[in-house]
Amino acid sequence: MINATKKWIFLKISGATLVPLMLWFIINLINFYDQGYSDVVNFFTNSSSKFLFSLFIINAYFFSALSISEVFEDYLANDKIKNVANKLLYASAVVIPLITIILISTL
Repeated sequence: MINATKKWIFLKISGATLVPLMLWFIINLINFYDQGYSDVVNFFTNSSSKFLFSLFIINAYFFSALSISEVFEDYLANDKIKNVANKLLYASAVVIPLITIILISTL
């Protein structure tokens, strides 16, 4: 299977899994919008909420990195700039969710 096909399949799968996770997060965000800090902390100390939020963050960054990578492939003509941009993008798509998950797990 060629890389473009793999990337397309990963985009479709991650997009399909991102929809229910986003709905879950939006519903919970609406629920604790008017509540206090302690209620938000209680939400994130729940192990199932931590797990689902971690999945949401990982999936969202994976999806956005794949999508932005496609933009780089289409609109950047210089291969060196394209490779550096993709490497920085993929590094940030790993580091930022990892830091977020570590910070949430300390709650």
